[in-house]
Amino acid sequence: MHVRTASRADLADLDTPLLVVPVVAGADGPELPPLPDPVGGVADRESDDLSGAVGRTVVARVSAGPGTARVAFVGVGPGGDALGAEDLRRFAARGVRLAEERRLTSVAVLLPDDPGCGVAAAARAAAEGLVLASWRFRELKTGAGEDEAPTVVESGVVISPAASVDAARDAVQVGSVVAAAENRARNLQSRPGNVATPEHLAAEARSIAEEVGLEIDVLGPERMREEGMGALLAVTAGSDQEPRLIVLRHHGGADGEAPLALVGKGLTFDAGGISIKPAKGMEEMKFDMSGGAAVLAAMWAVGKLGVKRNVLGVVPSSENLLGASAVKPGDVVTTRNGKTVEVINTDAEGRLILCDALDYVVGMEPEAIVDCATLTGAAVICLGHQASAVLGTDDGVVAELREAGDRTGERCWPLPLYAEYRKQLSSETADFKNVGGRPAGTITAAAFLREFVGDVPWAHLDIAGTAYGEIDDVPYRRKGGHGVPTRLLVEWVRSRAG
Repeated sequence: MHVRTASRADLADLDTPLLVVPVVAGADGPELPPLPDPVGGVADRESDDLSGAVGRTVVARVSAGPGTARVAFVGVGPGGDALGAEDLRRFAARGVRLAEERRLTSVAVLLPDDPGCGVAAAARAAAEGLVLASWRFRELKTGAGEDEAPTVVESGVVISPAASVDAARDAVQVGSVVAAAENRARNLQSRPGNVATPEHLAAEARSIAEEVGLEIDVLGPERMREEGMGALLAVTAGSDQEPRLIVLRHHGGADGEAPLALVGKGLTFDAGGISIKPAKGMEEMKFDMSGGAAVLAAMWAVGKLGVKRNVLGVVPSSENLLGASAVKPGDVVTTRNGKTVEVINTDAEGRLILCDALDYVVGMEPEAIVDCATLTGAAVICLGHQASAVLGTDDGVVAELREAGDRTGERCWPLPLYAEYRKQLSSETADFKNVGGRPAGTITAAAFLREFVGDVPWAHLDIAGTAYGEIDDVPYRRKGGHGVPTRLLVEWVRSRAG
């Protein structure tokens, strides 16, 4: 979707099939921003039905002259300081859904007066809501059996108060890029395992590098053996698809400046290996590369926005199947840093491909590392689908991720990483084992990863409950891939860049 900015001063002459107006729940009833005629006349006519309750909607036609054809009055809840970026992200997304229902290809959204998050943040959030809501995965549809294809909303307008239109324009540009990045991650997530193979992710990374000027290196199995990546190679042993370790570099900072490192699990299909998963729902394991998709997409946004920091994006990618050469429960593998791991459960494979990647990244001397992975079902039990789990060795990085998550609507919540949890990984055969039992499963998985980050400040995002899912009450999502935590990662990097 293409999104542009307009001034409220031009509202009377705006040519749009649908104008979406925020209705604030005021102390004395619903409140609207100033509206010129003929839209103002429609508001007066419909005033008895308007409500500031979140999502409450009244749609009416505008009969007088050219310009706006329909106006939708959409409740956004309390105004002022209570009106945040996520409220406006969802408000704009509801505008896209209203346009789709009416088979319209364009929509304009009006920003409220004095939102608590500020006009620039409001404009960026509205642009994100428009672009995110417009996404739909249709690559593999032929249209067979469909009466008509769904409407694609192709363009949007964010209407800002006249005094702040320049700031809003810059913010809309950023929001459009960041949301387009997340949509790119959603496309990768949605491609099935026979399409989105490890080499497919590598090809996507090469395309990204060429498009936005990143440096790229892709390691295949021979170089992995040279690097001693025994854990990553063990996971891929049961598949005939070759693994890839994708390395993207954005040179936006000073020469010699330590990079910020993003690492994402790129498990393109996870059958569980010998510890095979139940058949029901196994098709969703195409989403096990969601962390890798988010890192690739975030690196595209970092390059597109020209972020003034050196940034490193690394994605270890493989399949986890159960062929004749597959790693077995009880096998011991040697990781890149020389530590040995007893594989108790082959379905705990994400930490095995990540551990070698993390050790590889440590060798590049980054300023900080953030990894993201659909790592444990325990994260879903703990936090449901409302927040990702965040754990790490550096309280500052964890706090930064929480703040970035709050700003982007991709929330995360910290869990402890006490030294005592490491005891659950004790092995009589190797240095440690790859699972620590059912108690604190998300924490022990992070404790495993901590063994491979050395002294580098590090945080881990377990996105098993947030990366994909069913249709919920978030209007900019659809069933399937959500792209989380693409926007969070970009926000964290941009905040570090000042």
